[in-house]
Amino acid sequence: MMRVGESSFGQGVAVCLCLWLMVSASTACTWFTGKGKPGWVDGRSTEYPSTQYLTGVGQADTRGNAEDQAYTAVARIFKAEVAAQAKDWESYLLVENRGASNTERRLMIDNLTKVSTDKILENVRIADVWYDSDRRVYYALGVMNRSQAEAALMEKVAALDRAIDADVVESRQTTDKLAKVRALRRAGRNLVLREAYNTDLRVIRLSGQGAPSMYQVNELSGELEQFLATNLVLAVQVSGDHAEPVGRALAEGLLREGLHVTTKTEREEAGSPELIVRGTVRLFPIEVRDPHFKYVRWCSDFEVVEAGTQRVVGATAHGGREGHLTEREAAAKALRVMRQELSSEVAKAIAAHIFGEVALPQTATMPASCPREESGVGGK
Repeated sequence: MMRVGESSFGQGVAVCLCLWLMVSASTACTWFTGKGKPGWVDGRSTEYPSTQYLTGVGQADTRGNAEDQAYTAVARIFKAEVAAQAKDWESYLLVENRGASNTERRLMIDNLTKVSTDKILENVRIADVWYDSDRRVYYALGVMNRSQAEAALMEKVAALDRAIDADVVESRQTTDKLAKVRALRRAGRNLVLREAYNTDLRVIRLSGQGAPSMYQVNELSGELEQFLATNLVLAVQVSGDHAEPVGRALAEGLLREGLHVTTKTEREEAGSPELIVRGTVRLFPIEVRDPHFKYVRWCSDFEVVEAGTQRVVGATAHGGREGHLTEREAAAKALRVMRQELSSEVAKAIAAHIFGEVALPQTATMPASCPREESGVGGK
């Protein structure tokens, strides 16, 4: 006969056993299916409210790709706003590259957008990842804390403000014309970058307000353009083979870079230029062991000279060779290539030197591209 105590004990063990089996079954199901679908997958998140965070969701067949897509989703928020503000920077870009096409200017804006966005993404982290076993898709949540990102951006904006103000003050106090142009150029570039950061700041702040600058992009770009037109005019002087068309190609390239170049008639009316870009170009046949083609070499040596002091402030040399079935055809091809090179690469190098972005070597340390003897190809 079973005692009452033993019966109660047995029933208690049975109840515990049933409870254990129920919990085990539930746990087993959780292990199999993974955690439930988080709300942030569909754009809802109580843990990361929009008042405190900017979020982006990425999805892909691998975890790494999903996380990359999450970063991209956050970046897309900023890129859209920066692109909307791009027209405000057109005045600066038009002065900087007057001959650039709309596509080229768009690439400049895209590059600027990338610089600011890359900085913004430093404040983004992956907060959560979820795997949908049914669809075999990974989801990743990228989050940016608004207050932390704002503080980081304000540091960058403040640093740029200090640099811009210092360059503007220098440009308005110096008597050196090249120094003035270079200071205004630096200030303009930094101001455009500051405006990109300021646009990001408006996205981060719930108020949508940025941090106003003491200067405007169109103000500085107009000041630079006016000074270049009236105080830093260039003249181009070319000697050697096909000097006139070659000189014209170089002048056109300098104009596209935002510089002002005078013609001979304009110089007679307005007086001497501030800087002279002078040089020599040559075309001459060369011997190459090729039974089918004739070859002609082209070369150019240029220097940038202060008109008043005749001081050489920079020099550049370029050259190449071209081949064709006849010497005449090779010479025509060499001339075409030389004009293209001078109009693009040489003009860019000279402009970059004038604007203080790249320093050209002095003549004394610059090896000559052209030989000293006379050309062997006709056509002055």
